Amino acid sequence: MKRRIFLQGGLAVTAANQLHAAWRSGKLDEAGGVLARSVADGKLHAGALYVRQGDSVFEKSYGAATTIDAVFLLASISKPMTAAALMTLYDQGNLGLEDPVKKFIPEFSGDGREKATIRNLLTHTSGLPDQLPENAALRKRNAPIEDFVAGAIRTPLRFQPGERYSYASMGILLASEVAHRITGIVFLDFIDQVVYQPLGMKHSALGLGQLKRKDTMRCQVESAAPESGSGDPSAKSWDWNSLYWRALGAPWGGAHGSALDVARFLAEFLHPTGKVVKPETARLMIENNSPAGIAPRGLGFGIGSGAGGEGCSEKTFGHGGSTGTLAWADPASDTICVVLTTLPGGAVKPHPRALASDLVAGAVV
Repeated sequence: MKRRIFLQGGLAVTAANQLHAAWRSGKLDEAGGVLARSVADGKLHAGALYVRQGDSVFEKSYGAATTIDAVFLLASISKPMTAAALMTLYDQGNLGLEDPVKKFIPEFSGDGREKATIRNLLTHTSGLPDQLPENAALRKRNAPIEDFVAGAIRTPLRFQPGERYSYASMGILLASEVAHRITGIVFLDFIDQVVYQPLGMKHSALGLGQLKRKDTMRCQVESAAPESGSGDPSAKSWDWNSLYWRALGAPWGGAHGSALDVARFLAEFLHPTGKVVKPETARLMIENNSPAGIAPRGLGFGIGSGAGGEGCSEKTFGHGGSTGTLAWADPASDTICVVLTTLPGGAVKPHPRALASDLVAGAVV
């Protein structure tokens, strides 16, 4: 474990603040103990925990992850990162949240599609499905991302845009396609240019980028999500560990990153600096962007106490991932928590990430 006290405005943090941090350390040690025991019991291959409250930092890695810079497949934590990249174009005046998607993707029209807006894509209210009906077939033939885009454009909507909330990875995919149509830049490169590089996220990439697959943590694909093959041996050419999936860079779930890098990303929204989006845009992204009567969502982010550990405030924002990841920040306690594991989110309940996250929340509220 590392607990670091930084400087504030050139002055050392007070002894009272150090005592305050130490008072909470027991719960953080317990949180880390959850991951350590899961590794010892053989349930968990690798894990990493990063917690920051104010100027105090707890960071530790477990199992095959020998450093806090260990790289994990983040799964749906990719979604707010994709949204952040798109919102840089909002800041430049290249799109508006109420712009129809068809303004940028003209073929996305008919059967109510023309009603779908950029905001609908980012809040899961577009009517698009989570996965395409032909998802497995596309992955089995190692289809390029363009084929998923084509499928998302033509797939039937589940309901009229704006009518209700339904988690939709395909909405995030089309958000990335909007960015591609505006910039002409391959989205994997675009997100690197406007999110990862400005924040110094040197151990992150959508797809593999500069990373090597052998240096990333392998997912425990048994009990994996159905869309990833559910651990079926016949899915080895397209499951979470395949070179195909790791390199594809699915904007809804194909990002890689370290716990520290994910914390850097969350910090930019907890205390905006303007390195990615304007501070006012950062604040907009972690506010409720859904209409009354519909599940509250930020732009790419989950929001509310449910986005974090038990006891987090309603100001909390973050996201989890089906590969066994969870990341959140709570402005009320000035806390960032990142729990990365290789154990699929649906493999066991309660999941070690949830147990650790709850202990972190209990340590800082």
